[in-house]
Order: sequence, then structure tokens, then C-alpha cells
Amino acid sequence: MANSIVLDKPVHSHAFRFRRFLNWFPMGLTYAFLYMGRYNLTVSKNALGDLMTKTDFGLIFGAGTITYAFAFLINGPLTDRIGGKKAILIGAIGSALMNILLGIFTYMVVAKQAAINIALIFSIIYSFNMYCQSFGAVAIVKVNSSWFHVRERGIFGGIFGILISMGIYFAFDWGVAIVEATRAVVATELGFIQVGLRNLLNIDTAGVDQTWWVFFIPAILLGAFAIIELFLLKDKPSEAGFEDFDTADASSGEEDEPFNLGILLKKILTNKIIITIALIEFCTGVLRNGIMHWYLIFTNEINLSPDHFMRAHWGLILMLAGSFGGIFAGFVSDKIFGSRRGPVAALFYGLMVVLTFAMGFVLDMNPFILGAIVSFMSLCVIGTHGMLSGTATMDFGGRKGAATAVGLIDGFVYLGTGLQSISLGFLLSKSWGYWSPFLLPFAILGFILAVRIWYAFPQAKRKGK
Repeated sequence: MANSIVLDKPVHSHAFRFRRFLNWFPMGLTYAFLYMGRYNLTVSKNALGDLMTKTDFGLIFGAGTITYAFAFLINGPLTDRIGGKKAILIGAIGSALMNILLGIFTYMVVAKQAAINIALIFSIIYSFNMYCQSFGAVAIVKVNSSWFHVRERGIFGGIFGILISMGIYFAFDWGVAIVEATRAVVATELGFIQVGLRNLLNIDTAGVDQTWWVFFIPAILLGAFAIIELFLLKDKPSEAGFEDFDTADASSGEEDEPFNLGILLKKILTNKIIITIALIEFCTGVLRNGIMHWYLIFTNEINLSPDHFMRAHWGLILMLAGSFGGIFAGFVSDKIFGSRRGPVAALFYGLMVVLTFAMGFVLDMNPFILGAIVSFMSLCVIGTHGMLSGTATMDFGGRKGAATAVGLIDGFVYLGTGLQSISLGFLLSKSWGYWSPFLLPFAILGFILAVRIWYAFPQAKRKGK
């Protein structure tokens, strides 16, 4: 069977490509709105001010991300068993409900001035939110592992990076726009959509900042897209009226074998390449969120004007940086390095070492310069994340183990995220001077590990040569 593996990129009909687009694009938007319902916590922290301290934020976000990391031990294998469609529906509906609860408690704190332990209550609800969120990545990789051939997955890795970037844009720019539109007293000029939202909610008569809408609106969007996915999403081409095909990944030749969790876990957990990728992605989790969240908090703390480009459009900047990084990484991986993912990760991590080091020298300079540096870091880290979590997981986990593999690897991403959240929440409460020195060792370690998988390639493809 191994000798029948198709190594060349398959030629798909226009009808197939269009149906594949209808499959992944709405699912991708659902995934992006999951990000909006995840990182809106950062936006709410700035809006709530002293009601949520940096230490509180670090604990809440840390609790959620650690929950997210360990949830993959359950949700990765579960998704391989039940399929990506059911998984994305569970994630979207569950996250919508948790965002509603976060909005209710925000209302109690802001409008009713209820004396609640915000760190404790938000940590519990946000942890449940992140458990539901953990279905998103495993679902999207699981579904697309049956729709994309190995030779096409570098491009999908770029798409995956764009989807992540769109979610970050929704979370930060849309989130900030929602917060500004729902203030009791408007501090900046509003767009027409913001004015419409303000009129719809009768903000002028409220007399209080309605920050809770930063949670309610993502919940509404997630609910709407869950309904769309219920009717449109298909796990495999055969469910949409097309023929399934050999994707030439690590599951090639195993299509007729029954699902066996023990064999699958042994196959993944003894794969040195997957374990190395997981360790690289641990560093990615530290770096990605160590810059993405804390820069916005930094600009708020130094009282940078809300109209300043870097603060007002942080989500857009991250989206453009991440999108370019994702597309560039996918193109270079498929066209220059023969669909190997390691070289791209190593190149990006090498650049991150330089940028992280430079970050420490410009901290007290113009925030625009610092913003430019962390924007380039985001380009590198999102491009790497798309290549490894979004693409290498399909390659080395195969269609049968794609969700379990991405679960393991994304679990390490969020262990890194949890570590940086709690650590930087504590350290940056003392001094922002700890920011770059904390991140630098993880950039160096990620580079060293990425070099080690420079020549890594799925075993099934070697057999097919």
C-alpha cells in the first residue's frame, strides 16, 4: 500500500475546490470568532482598569490557558473519534455560553458594583471557556486533514495563520471598538457601526460603561456560526458528494483500520519529531502571548492616547503581520523546502532571537518603535505556529491522528502561554524591564529545537519514493 502513495499534488476539479472553500471558510471564521471570545479578556482588562489588576489578569488568563493545555489530553483523541464537525459545534456553543456568563458577571461588577472576587470568579468561568475553546484547533485540523493533500498543506498552514490573525483582529480591534462604543461618555470619534450599536443599546441613557458587550457580542457571533456549520460543514469529501483521496500523510495505507486510541497515542507519543515540535510550540506559546497581550497593556499603562495608531489598530497590525507571516511560511515551505516545515520554523525563530534581544533596548523609547519590533515578532511567531500546529500536525499525525497530534502540540503552546501569563503578571507588576529578558531564553531554545527538525518529513512519504 505504501508504494501507491501519491506524492505529487493532486489536480482537483473546480467543483471540488469550491466545495472545499465552502467547508473551511465558514469553519475558519468560526475559529476566528473563538479567538475573539478568548482574547476579549485582554480588552476587558484595560476597560475595567483597577477592577482587574495585572496580577488578576495574569491569574485569570493563566488558569484558562493551563486548562486549555490539559483539555487537549481529552479533546484531541475525542475529536479523532467523533469527527471535527461535532467538535467545532461543541467548542462554539460552549464558548458562547461561557462568554455570556463572563458578560453577566462584568455587568454585576460594573453596573451593580457587586462585591465579588473577580480573580476567582473569572478564573473559573474563563477556564470552562478555554476548555470549550480547545475544540477549535483540533476540529479545524481534523477536518482539513481529509480535504488537503500533504503537498497542499503548506498553503493551508498559511491560511491557518490568516485565520488566527483574523481572530486576533476581531478580539483586539473589534473588541476595543465595542468598548469605546459602549462607554457612558465617548472619548473618541466613533464609526458608523459603533454609532449604530450605541443607538441600538441606548448607551446614552445608561450612565455607566457597558463593558459586558465585549463578551456578549462574540457569544452572538459564535452562536450564529454554529448554526451555519451545522448545515454546511462536512468531515470528509465523500460526505459532500466527492471521492475521498489519499492525502499521503502518516495515515496513508491505514484507511480501513479501526480507530484504536492506545495504538494512536503510542504512535504519537513515541514520535521524536512530534515531541520536538511540541517543545518548540511551548516556546511559541510563551512568545506569542508574551508580546501580543502585554504590548496592549503596556500602551494603556504608559497612557498612550487611544487614538495612537499602534494602540487603536493593534488588532489590524497583528492581523496583517500574522497573515503575511502565514502565507510567506506556507509558500517557502512548499515551494523552496519541498513541504518540509522545520526550515521555516528555524528561520523565523532565528529572527525572533534578534528581535527579542532588540526589544530590551527600545522599551523606554518611542512606543511606535517597540510596536514595530513586536509586530515583526508576531509575524514570525504566527507564521511558525501555522506551520507547526496547523500543518506539521496533519503531516506527522496523519488523518487518523491529526486531532490528537494537534491536541498534544497546542497543549504545549498553552502550557507556555500559562507560564508566561502567571510569570509576567507577577514580574511586570514590579517592572517592565523584566519583559525582554524573560522572553529571550525561549526564543533561543525554540531556534535550537527548530534546527533539529530541519530535515523532518512524514514517514509515509519516504516509503512512497
